[in-house]
Amino acid sequence: MIRLGLLAAVSWFVVDQATKWWIVNHIMVPPRVIPVTDFFNIILGRNTGVSFGLLGGMSQWLLVALASAVLVMLLIWMSQATSRIVEFALGLIAGGAIGNMVDRLRLGGVTDFLDLYLGEWHWPAFNMADVGIVCGAGLLLAESVIFGKAQASGDRT
Repeated sequence: MIRLGLLAAVSWFVVDQATKWWIVNHIMVPPRVIPVTDFFNIILGRNTGVSFGLLGGMSQWLLVALASAVLVMLLIWMSQATSRIVEFALGLIAGGAIGNMVDRLRLGGVTDFLDLYLGEWHWPAFNMADVGIVCGAGLLLAESVIFGKAQASGDRT
């Protein structure tokens, strides 16, 4: 059953790297803020930390080692998944993690370009790898809630 997860991981890695390449080499030449809606801009940023810039002073090699350990755990979990939803979700998370890890190795930081905001308050910029990680985590949560409810109702009969 690991094939779906691996396909999701490779596909999301390609989506992430292609969008970063397109933004850096075509859209952001020269770098600027591109307003898309009243709450969304395209920008160009480099994050040397982890989520939302946390641990920005930490060694890139240490962050890559941490991401590698997480990837190994995701692959083990994926190989034991009994649900296609879980397998797909883990693939999205793995693909996003690999995409950001490749950025760290190649560029010393992660390329971010999606900027959501409300008035003057801006959510930290993110990229398609982050979208895959968040969607994968959301799918895991939804599957857990749905499966948990179905299992709980089945236990009562």
